[in-house]
Amino acid sequence: MTPYEQAVKTELTRWQQAMQKPPSTFGRLSTAVQRRINRIIPQKVHAVVTATIKQMTRAVLFGAEFLSRQPVEGKTLIQRDADVARRIEFYKKTSAAEGGVTGAGGFLMSLADFPILLALKMKMLFEIASLYGFPVNDYRERVYILYVFQLAFSSQERRQEVYQYVANWPEHSRQLPDDIHKFDWLTFQQEYRDYIDLAKMAQLIPGIGAVVGVVVNYRLINQLGRTAMNAYRMRLLAEDNALRIE
Repeated sequence: MTPYEQAVKTELTRWQQAMQKPPSTFGRLSTAVQRRINRIIPQKVHAVVTATIKQMTRAVLFGAEFLSRQPVEGKTLIQRDADVARRIEFYKKTSAAEGGVTGAGGFLMSLADFPILLALKMKMLFEIASLYGFPVNDYRERVYILYVFQLAFSSQERRQEVYQYVANWPEHSRQLPDDIHKFDWLTFQQEYRDYIDLAKMAQLIPGIGAVVGVVVNYRLINQLGRTAMNAYRMRLLAEDNALRIE
């Protein structure tokens, strides 16, 4: 193992511990606050968010738009990490600019930010998967992408469950149904909606929407990007270790 791989392994260990830790008191309190806020948010706002997530999830599973990228081959881990870091930086700046524009545009423009931001996140995840050498035209790899998304944007209880799928991917992927329609996208959209509402709803407030849009979008993309990096690093190092054992 190279010194860089050893450093990555150390970072991975910290990330894995964070994924598996039990929900904190603050986390449980945040969930309770979120549920209370959800009850006072207009139903039409919830309907827009839920419909957007549902449509984007189906696009990821079935749409040809995301499947044209070919896996990058013949690169070292340090090269792949550098390429991925550059793409994450691009998406952070793009989403921040988009959030600022829509946040400054008032209520209706801020609602439009939901589908735009979600599309940017998905495109980034597909790029990251390809840069790490995984074939996104394989439906199981697309399910993995959705799991990575859940790791970044779910309650800690759900995150613990999904982490087990990701950490034991070779075994779990063999258990996936051949019919992609059986994927539990309903849980996926509910977890994402509940996680993101608290941060994004402040973007609808007149006067501060633009600032909130810039900061929140930037942080959300960064969080998703780092989660994806660690999830794919974990797979690459596990596969490399298996090859060495053989």
